[in-house]
Amino acid sequence: MPSTSSIRKSATYLSLLLVGSLGTLAGTQVLPTVSLAPQPSVAQLPLPGQDPNFIAKAVEQVGPAVVRIDSARTVQTQTPSIFRDPFFRDFFGGQVPAPRSRVERGTGSGFIFSADGLVMTNAHVVDGADTVTVVLKDGRNLSGKVLGQDSLTDVAVIKVDAKDLPAVKMGDSDQLRPGEWAIAIGNPLGLDNTVTAGIISATGRTSGDIGVPDKRVGFIQTDAAINPGNSGGPLLNRSGQVIGMNTAIIGGGAQGLGFAIPIQTAQRIADQLVAKGKVDHPFLGIQMAGLTPELKRQLNASPGSKIQVQEDKGVLIVRVVPQSPAAQSGLQPGDVIQKINDAEVKTATEVQNKVEKTQIGTALQLGIKRNGREQTISVKPGPFPAQVSQTRQRRR
Repeated sequence: MPSTSSIRKSATYLSLLLVGSLGTLAGTQVLPTVSLAPQPSVAQLPLPGQDPNFIAKAVEQVGPAVVRIDSARTVQTQTPSIFRDPFFRDFFGGQVPAPRSRVERGTGSGFIFSADGLVMTNAHVVDGADTVTVVLKDGRNLSGKVLGQDSLTDVAVIKVDAKDLPAVKMGDSDQLRPGEWAIAIGNPLGLDNTVTAGIISATGRTSGDIGVPDKRVGFIQTDAAINPGNSGGPLLNRSGQVIGMNTAIIGGGAQGLGFAIPIQTAQRIADQLVAKGKVDHPFLGIQMAGLTPELKRQLNASPGSKIQVQEDKGVLIVRVVPQSPAAQSGLQPGDVIQKINDAEVKTATEVQNKVEKTQIGTALQLGIKRNGREQTISVKPGPFPAQVSQTRQRRR
């Protein structure tokens, strides 16, 4: 569950990178009204002893496996409310205009990760689509079938009927370090096969950090230029291996703030989508926040607070969802999680990551403190409730 601090950060402007208007996810990047002085790209800086053409070589290697994804869906327009009013309905002789339909189109990016026709992209690129067309760099247009999509991580898999396709090579996103090279390929603003380069700016950015607290992803931050239409395209290392899937940018005039899903996360989700068409996310049913001296002071000083905190570190349980695995195990608001399976945890993100990597039904041993006393509570994560996921999807 997202932390309280993450929820407060959700006011951050975020534009998901889907060109067009496929559903409520289709966002438009808010550009600054005053042009800023152009900054030299890090890719233009001479570096002694480095192959000056390594970016070109990486692009030549991966480019054929990067695709454009054109999506379309039919949307029914509602009859204007004036025609539903009895007075006006009678005035017009009982004739009520029939609802009309329109086709909404969107464009994104993707990459082939299996030579037998499996394509990875963002879920928001194909969300609600009636038709999906995958356009290869060699000009072929292939009809695509969405095998599955996962809104919590924004990953989707498309299948096209083709063999011996060029496929990307996967890198290791778990070993990334800020300052390493990053290369993005995609179709921003309808400009196919666009390449940009920069560095890894940070790793482990939480969903709350970038304004999407309902996502279960620790994002890669990069200053490689990413724009609407790059969604679903690959982020590469200097060797041309995929280390992430470009997903989001922060708007409001910011520059050099792009975010990608780590490829280890995206691949894990994609494998489940291929195998069974869905992803079962482990779920405890708690809202939590990492303890800080300031949070402790605020809670203890507030006359309306129902929680009094004695601990200085750990993860505070703020709320327990009724009938959830957490509630059934006896966890309570005010409990402070300090260990999971004997490993110390200090942040809500650490707790969420450990839960996400646990098999549904496999017990977690939570070392907590309640009213200053140490306890160990066993909790078996359940599947993420469908109704919660659907509610989040509607709010996106």
